[in-house]
Amino acid sequence: MYKDDLKKVLASLADFTPQELEHIVFCFKPKSVMKNEILLFEGDVCNEFYYVAKGCIRIYFIDKNGHEKTRYVMPGYYIGTALTSFIAQKPSIEFIEALEDSELLAISHSNFYRLNSEMNSWKNFYQRILEMAYTFQNKRIEQLVTLTAKQRYNLLLKETPSLIQSVSNKVLASYLDIREETLSRLKSK
Repeated sequence: MYKDDLKKVLASLADFTPQELEHIVFCFKPKSVMKNEILLFEGDVCNEFYYVAKGCIRIYFIDKNGHEKTRYVMPGYYIGTALTSFIAQKPSIEFIEALEDSELLAISHSNFYRLNSEMNSWKNFYQRILEMAYTFQNKRIEQLVTLTAKQRYNLLLKETPSLIQSVSNKVLASYLDIREETLSRLKSK
């Protein structure tokens, strides 16, 4: 069932033949994780790329003052990983954590790059992922630098309202780079 959803996500990002999609989803292995389970610790090398079939995971780091800073939240039907560590195969500065009990499909680094050498369509998919990640991170930086806390909250409410209901205030505040008290005030208005 989850593999059919993964096929839809993949097909929305690149042109795959039905045979290629079958081959690709065969490379993804099911992974069940419990709420608060850490999939990647800071200092470990990221060896998996995820499709979130059900649930929610986040990618975050801890700043020099010991505060969690959420970089990316992946609810159901999202794909991603700690890309810098995954690509470079160097120790990660980030953690990946399940925000709720989650069902994932994971592809290993070796299978991911094997597909990259076997299929032009997978290369196109990979390029699209990199472009999306670059664009997303640039937009995030722009928003953090140019928008007020209220504007960032309103933008999140407009673009991804499900996160407001499903993610804890602590995680949401760290994602918006605001204090929890500020988030509570914004939510109450």
